[in-house]
Amino acid sequence: MDFKTTQERITKALIATTRAATRINGADVPFQRSLNPAAGVSLDGQNARLLQLARRLLENAAAGSDAVGPDLPNVEALDEDDKWRGFVDVIDSLLEKADTSLDEYSGVVKRMSPGAEQAAAAAAVKPRPNIAAAPGKHLPKPQVLFEYVPKNNEMGGFRPLLTSKPHAKVPLEYCLQTFKDSRNREQYPHPYQTEIETYEYPDSMYQRIGPKPYKPFESTTATFVDTPEALAIMLSELKTAKEIAVDLEHHDNRSYIGMVSLMQISTRDKDWIVDTLKPWRRQLECLNEIFADPDIIKVLHGAYMDVVWLQRDLGLYIVGLFDTHHAARSLGYPGGSLAYLLERFIKFQAQKQYQLADWRIRPLSKELFEYARADTHFLLYIFDNMRNELVEKSDFSNSKTNKVLEVLTKSKDTALQRYEHPIYDSELGLGSTGWYRLVSRTPVQFTPQQFAVFKAVHKWRDDVAREEDDSPIFVMPNHALFSIARDMPKDKAALFTVVVHVSPTLRNRAEELVKIIQEAKADGLNGPDLYVTLQRIENLREADRKDRTRTRIQTHAQSTPAPLVVAPPAPAVVIQESAVPIQLDTSALRANASQFWGLLTKKHTTPPKSAPLPDISFALPLPPLTADVFADSNDTTNSPAPVQEPPKFVAKEDRPAEDARTDIFVVKQLGGRKRKAEALEAATSSKSDPMLDDEIMLEESDETIRRREKATRKEVRRAEKEAKRAAKQAARDAALNDDDEPTFDYANAPSVLHANTPSGDKKKDRKGKKEKKKAANFNPYAKLADVPKGLPPKQRESAGRSKTFGS
Repeated sequence: MDFKTTQERITKALIATTRAATRINGADVPFQRSLNPAAGVSLDGQNARLLQLARRLLENAAAGSDAVGPDLPNVEALDEDDKWRGFVDVIDSLLEKADTSLDEYSGVVKRMSPGAEQAAAAAAVKPRPNIAAAPGKHLPKPQVLFEYVPKNNEMGGFRPLLTSKPHAKVPLEYCLQTFKDSRNREQYPHPYQTEIETYEYPDSMYQRIGPKPYKPFESTTATFVDTPEALAIMLSELKTAKEIAVDLEHHDNRSYIGMVSLMQISTRDKDWIVDTLKPWRRQLECLNEIFADPDIIKVLHGAYMDVVWLQRDLGLYIVGLFDTHHAARSLGYPGGSLAYLLERFIKFQAQKQYQLADWRIRPLSKELFEYARADTHFLLYIFDNMRNELVEKSDFSNSKTNKVLEVLTKSKDTALQRYEHPIYDSELGLGSTGWYRLVSRTPVQFTPQQFAVFKAVHKWRDDVAREEDDSPIFVMPNHALFSIARDMPKDKAALFTVVVHVSPTLRNRAEELVKIIQEAKADGLNGPDLYVTLQRIENLREADRKDRTRTRIQTHAQSTPAPLVVAPPAPAVVIQESAVPIQLDTSALRANASQFWGLLTKKHTTPPKSAPLPDISFALPLPPLTADVFADSNDTTNSPAPVQEPPKFVAKEDRPAEDARTDIFVVKQLGGRKRKAEALEAATSSKSDPMLDDEIMLEESDETIRRREKATRKEVRRAEKEAKRAAKQAARDAALNDDDEPTFDYANAPSVLHANTPSGDKKKDRKGKKEKKKAANFNPYAKLADVPKGLPPKQRESAGRSKTFGS
């Protein structure tokens, strides 16, 4: 069953479970228990079963993480805070491992940080009679038996472990001269830098050659090299090969800097597995006769870390590297891992559950042995196919589309890496062991105190890991660092509650860590802010990247030979940043005739000369603009311009009298209807001279008259309403200001207790006349009946029938 089918089945089961749990949660479970005792018994049984499943899931999850799962004695334990924090720690640890595994699967890194429980996979394999069955963290450390025990506190540059330099173009003594890097630190150069940079791959790398078949995996085996005599035999056989495949198995959980635990080497005919944990491991330096041989192609997959590990532990350097990971990326494969290449070309399913096994276990189980051999047994056949595909998709005449050259260049860059001692930078947190990378990849919001605690605890973990020769992750997982920084525990009990997964090292040094936390908390009151520090680091890194790019360009320019000049190069355009105007030759920028418009100027016509304008500087290199450019060539007259005299001042008394009439008049738009004779006569009689009036009367229309009359009526009604409103307000004000209001007569007031309520029966006197209705006294309850009536009942009682419940 493939992964997609399994994922779909799991998703479907989770959806069904979630829906069922939601329906159960919506029901009244306590009521169902009281109603049906059998249902209560069934519910208790299901709770016990679910609790057991949760325990098993938690145990399996904790086995693959760096955290310890909490105990679940009963269902109520799920509601406790410390239990819930334990769940969170396990999930965080699993997510960290998933992130690392995704990087390894995609080929970005290669088995960088195996977990503390790596040997769980190895323990699941059928062991040999004398195999170590204890967990990986309880195995004895093989590094204590090395002839050269690793030192975790070395400062300065890493001095190469070489005692000799086979296939050298530059002698070894010249390669041990130190230099200053960009941070002014003393470093040793790469011993084989010249040999790698000047190396020329054989012509076979640019030719399509049929892939050579590999020998059947089931009918062959590998030779285990664990003695100096077996190493000498292997070396003599490797010297006859033209291509070899190399792979490493690394362990860095119970070692601060890590160690190469196994080396796999394969030729076209044979496989070897070399034990690199022997005390005499430095004797493997003799393999430089093969690894530095320019006549032998070394094929590795994802050699980014392998190159560094070989330098650090064994003093080995690779000349003539071909990295299949770079080839997979250049060819655009959807996957870049070795497992993907095995599946693509060989149809071989790699048992990746052994990838994170503890490779310190000796002797190796059969499963681990075969898994290690498979990493290199098929690699040369994969190399043949990928090289042919690169040749087919390359255009050798263009360096930008030459995929073979692209892969070989990247492989050279990988082989030129240098190992450097892990120096801790407490201020900026840079480097492989610093805190910057961890904080920059985690979205956290720390106060200055929390930030100070985080840095202090991170440095304490690094110091302890160096002293104990363990990885920092083994001392304390990363998620515990953030938990401690957020809570800042004050004592051991609070510390153990926050961390939950307490390693033996942390348990023994708990008081020391609590003291460091309190000191950092006090120092953080005036400490730097997290985001300000991150911005400062980013600015420094950006400046460093620009400096390295500039240095690389200069180095490339100095090392690149001068090309053959066929024709004189075109003059380069220099962009001037100064404010000086650019002087250009504009003689050829203007022509007398246009290819589109034809002749622009008349022959034998000279434009008039005028005074030149001052030069104007532009951002663009335009020609100098003068008045001659805009002169009209057709205008041949030189008539002088008229001279305007300045105005003279005239006194007010000497000025001529102004006309009283003005040019402003008012026009009444009154339509086109003629007025009545009386109106016209009145208008005429009111004005002696119509020509001298300010208004010109026009004829009115019927519509205009009706609108005017309507507006007049509205104004009259509005005025009447305003008058009435004013009269009422005046009456109210007079009543409020009236001080002669008569007092209330309590003696003659109607009685409230003996109200003379009229009877409902209308009595008649002796004469048969009805009695006069007496005036009712004051009834204080008369207003109680003045309430709104409610809706009538929906169902009314009918005679002979009664209604209870509707069915």
